[in-house]
Amino acid sequence: MHARNFRHVKNRAYTRKEYARGFPPPKIVKFTMGDTKANFDFEVQLLSTKRVQVRHSALEAARVATNRVLMDKLINEYLMVVHPYPHIILRENKMIFGAHADRLQQGMRRSFGTAVGTAAKVEVGQPIITVRVKATAAETAKVALKRGSAKLPIHCKIVVTKSPVAAGKVPSETELA
Repeated sequence: MHARNFRHVKNRAYTRKEYARGFPPPKIVKFTMGDTKANFDFEVQLLSTKRVQVRHSALEAARVATNRVLMDKLINEYLMVVHPYPHIILRENKMIFGAHADRLQQGMRRSFGTAVGTAAKVEVGQPIITVRVKATAAETAKVALKRGSAKLPIHCKIVVTKSPVAAGKVPSETELA
């Protein structure tokens, strides 16, 4: 199984969990890390440049890589949020190739496939990871997001803006998630 098989958004999202028996849960378990109560000056976002499906293992790898840099440099003076949730079920109809494989497989008969993972659909310009930091740590957040973007299957851009809390607008709970 290759990740490039599941990267492109082809059809509608398949989310019917009652039909797919025993699909694996998403590897990513923590979506919010850092200090959730503090006020921060800057917001650094990792934005998608293409419409793509990102596998749960790639989101977890990006989260770990970004969080590792932030923990080393800033200890706990940041807030990192991973936005997309992997709810799309990825299925694979395994085929065996080689000598005498014709006796073992059925081709397209009963080809529903087994669940091999989950993915999140990401649109153009959608934030994947958001990091909120103090004014002195904006460069560290950019470096951390650059490290995390290397784990994703697409090119991303990093945008630095003033935090909504610093500008006087208090975000709601849905904006943080």
